[in-house]
Formats: sequence, C-alpha cells, structure tokens
Amino acid sequence: MKANSDAQNIASHFTQFLQPVFADSPELKNEVFKIRHNVYCEELGFEPVRHDGMETDEFDQQSLFAMIKHKPSDNFASCVRIVRTLNEGELLPIEKYCAAAIENPALDPKNFNRNEICEISRLAVRSEFRRRRTDQFKGSATGVISEHNYSEKELRCFPFIAIGLYMVAASMAIDSGIKHVYVMMEPRLARSMKFVGIKFEPLGTPVEYHGTRGPYYINPDIFLSNLTPGFRALYDAIHDDLAKQLIATATEN
Repeated sequence: MKANSDAQNIASHFTQFLQPVFADSPELKNEVFKIRHNVYCEELGFEPVRHDGMETDEFDQQSLFAMIKHKPSDNFASCVRIVRTLNEGELLPIEKYCAAAIENPALDPKNFNRNEICEISRLAVRSEFRRRRTDQFKGSATGVISEHNYSEKELRCFPFIAIGLYMVAASMAIDSGIKHVYVMMEPRLARSMKFVGIKFEPLGTPVEYHGTRGPYYINPDIFLSNLTPGFRALYDAIHDDLAKQLIATATEN
C-alpha cells in the first residue's frame, strides 16, 4: 500500500506542475536552442556565446528534441535531445569525440544497427528552476542530484525536472525503436540515477570532456525493469502525455 501511495504521489506531483513537450516544430526547437544557450554558453561557458542567443551544433539535424514546461509560469524549464544515426556516415557525438573512452568492445555502438542506437545529449536545466539551496551546486545545470542532500528515502525531494528529462528521453528512444542508448555523463550523475532505478552501465574510464565525464550505456529492458514503482508511474505518465501530443500532431497534419 505504501509503495502504491508513493507511486501515485510522485506521478501526481510531476503532472501537477510540469509537462513534457515534444519539440517538433521550428518554433519549439528554437526554444530548445535558447535553453541550451542559456546553460551551456552563458552559465557554464562550455560553448561560445552566440549573437542569436541559440546554441546549435552539427548533430541537431539528426536529433529529436523535447522540453519540460513549468505549468504555473508557462515557461520552458529544461531540454534534452536524443541523437540518432539514420543516414550513412552519421556518427553519435560519443563516437566522434570520445570513442577512445569506450573500453567495453561488446557494447561499442559500431556493433549494432545504426537505426537502433542513439545518444542522450545536451540535457540542460535553466538556473531559475534551480533556486533551492539543495540545487545550488556544480553539476545541477546538467541534471546531477546532490548525493549529500538526497537519499532513497527522500524521493519527494528529488528535482523532478532533471529526472523527468531522462524519462522523456527514454520515451522518445523507445518509441523510435531504439535498442541501445549511450550518454557521456559525470560519474556522480550516473550514481544519482541509481536512486530512482535508472542503472547506466559504465563503458570505460572517465575522461576530461566539459568536466570529468564517462561513457555509459543503457537499453530499454534495463531501464524498464529497474525503475522503482514510483518512478515507473512517473515514466508511464510522461510517456502517455507525449503519445497524446504525437497523435494530436498527426491528426492536425
């Protein structure tokens, strides 16, 4: 009974204040690029400031995008993308820039069908949605959960925006027929995700890439089978919302 109650509380808390948005129009994609510019260029300095206030790169043409909207303010709080390889010669960012970091040859992206792999990339959370004391630390802009402030018994305190982004990315990947997912992330972010049952498998030694980051792997079976009940309910709610948006878009077109 307690597990069912926790599950309902987590999903209802998210849906009360936050909504996933599939960014499939030029206007919505521009909102994604603005969030990325705010975080990656203006706040973190990972990329140079652009005159148009939008951060884009070569992988955007082969990506799917989504954001999370804060319902009370009607503002977009965060974004994420999944980079796919649909055409000959296309690579994932991890293959182009960090291939040497992958030390597990069995899970190297080149072993799998190109239309069945993707990379979770460019996750960003605007600073105005990280104003709590517990979210004011290095790494929170890209989704890290402070291990000093959160534990498995404090699920209600999790920053739902960051967790929601990974749920959104998972939903887009699974519905796109993706079977193998990669991400370059800080090791402490990988540990953070274990709190909710998202168990990324390390593929190699962390390297210096916008900070200390390591290559990680996950697939739909690992993802869905390890989620805690509350966050499985959250994933189901996010997936259903995105599915309705896609159906509505298809109907309009």
